[in-house]
Amino acid sequence: MMKGVSVGVGLLGLLLACVTTAPTDKNRDWDIYSFHINSTVTSRYATTIITSRVANRIDQSQEIEFHVKIPKNAFISKFKMTIEGQTYDGIVKQKEEAQKQYTQAVSRGQSAGIVSSVGRTLEEFKTSVTVAALSKVTFELTYEELLKRRLGKYELLIHARPMQPVADFKIDVYINERPGINFLDITGGLSTEALANAITKTHASSEAWVHFYPSKEQQSQCESCGEQGLNGDLVIAYDVHRKTSMGDLNEAEGYFVHHFAPSDLPRIPKNVVFIIDRSGSMHGRKMEQTREALLKILGDLADDDHFGLITFDSSVSTWRKELLPANQDNLEAAKNFARRIHERGATDINAAVLEGTAMLNRHPQEGSASLLILLTDGDPTTGETNLEKIHENIREAIGKKFPLYCLGFGMDVNFDFLEKMALENGGVGRRIYTDSDAALQLQGFYEEVATPLLTDVQMVYLGGTNLTQTNFSQYYNGSEIVVAGQIPDNNIEMFTAEVIAISKSNRVMYSDTLPMKEPIEARSDSHIQRLWAYLTVKQLLDKEVQLSGTAKEKVKKEALDLCLKYSFVTPFTSMVVTKPQGEDSQVAHKPKEGEKRKQSSQVDYGSSLHFLNHQVHSLMSRTDYDVGHAVQKSFPDFGMGYFDYNDPLRAHPTKTTMRTRTTTVSPLRRFLLPAEGQALPLCYDIPVALSLRLLIDPNNDLAMNGQLGQSPSAGYQKIVIHYRSDQHIELDTTGITFNDGQNTTYFFWSLKINHETDSVSLILRDKEMDVTIASTRVVIMLYKRNGIKFLWPVLRQRPTGDNIIGLMALPPVAYEEVQGITMKLKIQDKEVDVSRDSAVDLSVRSAPNVACWLMPLQSALLGGLADFTVTQL
Repeated sequence: MMKGVSVGVGLLGLLLACVTTAPTDKNRDWDIYSFHINSTVTSRYATTIITSRVANRIDQSQEIEFHVKIPKNAFISKFKMTIEGQTYDGIVKQKEEAQKQYTQAVSRGQSAGIVSSVGRTLEEFKTSVTVAALSKVTFELTYEELLKRRLGKYELLIHARPMQPVADFKIDVYINERPGINFLDITGGLSTEALANAITKTHASSEAWVHFYPSKEQQSQCESCGEQGLNGDLVIAYDVHRKTSMGDLNEAEGYFVHHFAPSDLPRIPKNVVFIIDRSGSMHGRKMEQTREALLKILGDLADDDHFGLITFDSSVSTWRKELLPANQDNLEAAKNFARRIHERGATDINAAVLEGTAMLNRHPQEGSASLLILLTDGDPTTGETNLEKIHENIREAIGKKFPLYCLGFGMDVNFDFLEKMALENGGVGRRIYTDSDAALQLQGFYEEVATPLLTDVQMVYLGGTNLTQTNFSQYYNGSEIVVAGQIPDNNIEMFTAEVIAISKSNRVMYSDTLPMKEPIEARSDSHIQRLWAYLTVKQLLDKEVQLSGTAKEKVKKEALDLCLKYSFVTPFTSMVVTKPQGEDSQVAHKPKEGEKRKQSSQVDYGSSLHFLNHQVHSLMSRTDYDVGHAVQKSFPDFGMGYFDYNDPLRAHPTKTTMRTRTTTVSPLRRFLLPAEGQALPLCYDIPVALSLRLLIDPNNDLAMNGQLGQSPSAGYQKIVIHYRSDQHIELDTTGITFNDGQNTTYFFWSLKINHETDSVSLILRDKEMDVTIASTRVVIMLYKRNGIKFLWPVLRQRPTGDNIIGLMALPPVAYEEVQGITMKLKIQDKEVDVSRDSAVDLSVRSAPNVACWLMPLQSALLGGLADFTVTQL
């Protein structure tokens, strides 16, 4: 059995470097004998190089793995492996061209691992290579990112978890900021007394150095360390001097960058409307955290601010019809209102945002800044549900008068929809993660926009061209506006920068020119050009989201040309890594936050960065509802997935020692179980067609059962939902029958329906039936595969209350990996044999392939299958 090595480095918050390797022992067959992280930050542009040197210590060849975590906002720009003096470089290509290259390698080698999103700001990058006996390999990865100023500082957060003490372990950070460094702080779990002498900090005017060189002994003796080495982080926070309100203007090699962040301005009173989703899916901890955050935010409003509160489900409620000043009486009344917000009903986002817009439009106030903040955890399910129509309605109502900020709560939210709506209206989309600190995430976002200092900001650059965004609706204290561009023929004599904006009711203007004489060493590197390219591509990606048709294609081509020129791995490009003869080429793809998975031919990877060895059969032609042979990774909704038996892809183990080869599998039915706090879900097989108990909610007299189809390559043939004693919904592959106790209605799947009674909501669109009953929301999808139609249910909103049972009610499973000769998971203090395999996640319309831990049926269900079967639907 061959030992696998996984070494990870990533970025959390603004910049995170993380090291992850396979578990070690004194007799391990490989050794990471050197690991260096080198970060250079100039003009807030960070370039990080991770170099890992690994030795194969045994007298036979084995596979060595390189595994890094990178920030979602970073672009990989270089990767290479060096083996026995031969270097293998990664080449960035257009995504479609890269796909052709890996499909040509169909008959060679094994598949590599599919990697997942591992946190709020991280993506993973993983590759592996076979190293000869007693030989060494060097991996080197470079990625780049513009650090964003938040709450008055830039943060460089480096997380180290090598999983073994490394003899030559070094983290070096160099910061060079021409305006001068105002302060430099180091905190974090590795900044402890035990490691104090391993950290050195030097701060001299415009430069700063941070070194972290722990000895091998220190790596196993600090507070959060152990036999597996370091486990913690260093947080390096800094800001720069701002001697003038105009900020910092730099030029090099015909490119310029302007950092604008004045602070010597009076705050502008704001008009803010909070639009809070109170639909049934917000039940439990989400609503508790929302109330907690809202109470704190209300307490932070200034006396001269005006505010409004809107809550919505299938109806819209306003605390007051008009904006009110944030005086003590109004704030106390608003807090009492917030404490009484309780979840219920469906989700009418369109009506809620239009009401908030109307509220701000009815309250124009000179010398103030207006903004809308929307918090929701779901899709629009009632009222106007056409997403394009909602975007159009909101865009026309706001009319570029103020920004809309969209906060998406949790992983089930349609983040694409929210992000586009925010970008079209001068705001941003932000995902709020359903962790214990969700309330702090909400408060943290509000703090970023709590203090407007300027509105209607226009950045003007005479003599500049190919400029990044130059108009900004508002500038907030503690943030920063960054503009970059080109100076034709490097003619800096004709270059002038101006900023025109509104401060309260006054028009302000700043101007500056570039210095004519500059030390050569300060003007000779290309970081400003790369910063311009990075920022331009980022903004083109945002613009592409908002456009359609030929305009969209034009922006996409512009971004693609820049990505290829500067070797950026983005959603439009992929990095092809060649390997020694006989091993497959590999392809790294860059995802977008919240993007839905598509078929492999469209290559898009949601919130995961995939580095794949694509051993793929030709993709079948399909409609939007055919299930093809997916090779992507996704995460399941509550407890239901499906295995693609015709797909030869097998995931390469991350921490075990064997590589799974393509095999013929028996026609089983495979289901997914979400995992708690782990990247990989669990999966299990149901070998025969049965009638299954899917969901029982005795508190609301709700039952849902399903009949699996006879074909091994299909899901359910019929699903029946019973509510109370007189209401029934029966779904099969031809249509839907709804009996409300008095009348029976039949719907074909091809229709678009929005049907509501007092207690049941049915929304049919795009061959998906969205059913909301009491606090439960379930979506039943119609699929077609190999000519066979079938249904697949997805639990979008779990019933409230206790005693909820059924196959779809199985909760996420907490497990720990137990390393040994065979792979085991520790679940509820019991060890269970598992193997790494894959399943198709039918909770996502594109049906991506998902790596999972395959376990015995009895272990997954914590009992026998008989507990989950019914004699009749």
